[in-house]
Amino acid sequence: MTENQTIIQAGWNFDNSYSRLPDSFYTKLDPTPVRDPQLIILNEPLAASLGLNIQALQSDDGVAVFAGNQIPKGAEPLAQAYAGHQFGHFTMLGDGRALLLGEQIAPSGERFDIQLKGSGRTPYSRGGDGRAALGPMLREYIISEAMHALGIPTTRSLAVVTTGESIIRETDLPGAILTRVAASHVRVGTFQYAARWGTAEDLKALADYSLQRHFPDVADAPDRYLSLLREVIKRQAELIAKWQLVGFIHGVMNTDNMAISGETIDYGPCAFMDTYDPATVFSSIDIHGRYAYGNQPYIAAWNLARFAESLLPLLHDDEEQAVKLAEEAISEFSGLYHRHWLAGMRGKLGIMNEEPEDQSLVGDLLSMMQQYRADYTNTFRALTFDQLEGTDLFCSKDFTEWHERWQARLGRQSESKESSHQLMKNSNPALIPRNHRVEEALEAAVEEGDYSVMEQLLDVLASPCAHSPEQAEYAILPPLSDQPYRTFCGT
Repeated sequence: MTENQTIIQAGWNFDNSYSRLPDSFYTKLDPTPVRDPQLIILNEPLAASLGLNIQALQSDDGVAVFAGNQIPKGAEPLAQAYAGHQFGHFTMLGDGRALLLGEQIAPSGERFDIQLKGSGRTPYSRGGDGRAALGPMLREYIISEAMHALGIPTTRSLAVVTTGESIIRETDLPGAILTRVAASHVRVGTFQYAARWGTAEDLKALADYSLQRHFPDVADAPDRYLSLLREVIKRQAELIAKWQLVGFIHGVMNTDNMAISGETIDYGPCAFMDTYDPATVFSSIDIHGRYAYGNQPYIAAWNLARFAESLLPLLHDDEEQAVKLAEEAISEFSGLYHRHWLAGMRGKLGIMNEEPEDQSLVGDLLSMMQQYRADYTNTFRALTFDQLEGTDLFCSKDFTEWHERWQARLGRQSESKESSHQLMKNSNPALIPRNHRVEEALEAAVEEGDYSVMEQLLDVLASPCAHSPEQAEYAILPPLSDQPYRTFCGT
């Protein structure tokens, strides 16, 4: 590994606070070099916001950094250790195919993890090859950037490079490495790891670190560890509500896939719901529907309870009192989530104040959408623009009665119709990354080396509430199929 003047000029500005935690939390090692890295896509707006020189990143030396073939000055590559409940079963985990390159300090002063995903084997690989295939890395790029455009807290994708090497899954696939940007990669599973295998000092060090990095306003509070729990609960309640409001299904909500920062992390078998149905599952491995769309708020609460358990030694010296404090904090999640979700639903219906009837108004609409197998995104889009025709839902007597109630509800608020309409436009995206469109882009990229389909998709997803003519074709539903859509972890 070499350091190079071009790399220095790229604007890397590392200060690696995670590496100053006890060394039980990570293993320092370099990425495994690859044969022939080629830059596939670079997120230029994100790069600029990080203070990076786009031209330098596109150079051979810049691409070598994204591939793990060169280490920029100031980076300290490491694989993070963590644990997690995977489908309810607790196990030791860790970065099996990823390395934290370092923490970039942006011109804004914000700190961001720069992680290489697919960069080779680590001590936590558990028999895996540590590599990643091009398709899943491009999927993460597309979905994470779409989530960002939708205003949902998320890790982001800076670049994808191919490696010039094949990886073996069911078939030979082109290898790739994704560069992921995150507020941090501290997970609920990181705390579970510390609580199970670390010392009391390790757990305290992780908690203090997390407070300083993500919740500095309460870092010095007398009850700071209880505040840490409550702040994480607040952020997760808001995050999951935003998922539900756009029909996003994470697919694998294990505790190691819940970041305490409140960002969406680890895009594997994720997808967006077409037909509204709370039981919707896309992941091929979620055979019992544990992580179905309608279960996501409940699983978030379950995961947070595991987080609270890991914090018990810090909450109070008396275990019984610590449990009581944790239970009281966790009990707040449901109400917080519901308030965020209902406020979002009011926005989707153009409602700008609160009335007790709103809950039933929303609930009745969703029940009808499920009964008539209505498309989730397009139904709200049609309501926004009063295009109420052409579906079984809109032709039903049930909907006609509901529509009268909705119009009467809008008539009871003092805001103008124009304000209400604008609220709906801002709350209801014209399009989402439809699963068939994502697959179309990935097939063109992986099978044909044609990245134009993906680039066009990314362009229209960048402003989801623009409601532009160019977006109309991307709102068209997929052809009917006898086979349910399935996604895979891509490991």
